[in-house]
Amino acid sequence: MNKNPVFVTPLLGILLLLAGCATPVHEPVSDPRFSAVRPVMSMPIPINDGAIYKAGFERALFEDSTAHRVGDVLTIVLQEKTNASKKASTSTKKDAAVDLSTPTVFGAPVRYAGKDILSASVAAKRDFGGEGDSTQSNSLTGSITVTVAEVFPNGNLLVRGEKLLTLNQGSEHVRISGIIRQVDIRPDNTVKSSQVADARIVYGGQGVLAEANGKGWMQRVFDGPWWPF
Repeated sequence: MNKNPVFVTPLLGILLLLAGCATPVHEPVSDPRFSAVRPVMSMPIPINDGAIYKAGFERALFEDSTAHRVGDVLTIVLQEKTNASKKASTSTKKDAAVDLSTPTVFGAPVRYAGKDILSASVAAKRDFGGEGDSTQSNSLTGSITVTVAEVFPNGNLLVRGEKLLTLNQGSEHVRISGIIRQVDIRPDNTVKSSQVADARIVYGGQGVLAEANGKGWMQRVFDGPWWPF
């Protein structure tokens, strides 16, 4: 039996439209600026020769187990909380008045219909009032494990790392880099984010939830600084 193409074509169009409306799962993309760093020298492959001591795998009895070499890992505890508030108010007022004396012709004012037609006065009044109020609050808690990317001559450590999460409705990523002091590393190999110098913390996401919280392109045009109204 031959199928009527009049009904098949709209059906295919509907299927293509539904396929285009399907929301794909966005996988987070790694940023090379926050990628993990491997140790400078790789550990040799152990040889099972029956000896207790093996060269290259020795560890001092009182060696510190916290991160202090390139490639070592440590955990940064995120405890970021900022509150900012700003308020401004401006008010100006200016009044001006000028009265011109009535000119005379041959010692007498010029009148028409009983009124001085040459008399004049100028008055100006200007008022301006402006007020602005802005409040912003941000909070970020959690933890992220990073690697040591560089050891400075003074002993400070340059650390960086990222955490990528793929959820059922999108993806999220947390990235951080900065400089820490070895003395600020706690015995459990953690350090607070408030003790990270030159810290760069990036938190973002992609997918349905992130798109729902964003404005459309037309709304961004209306809210942009170039819109005259």
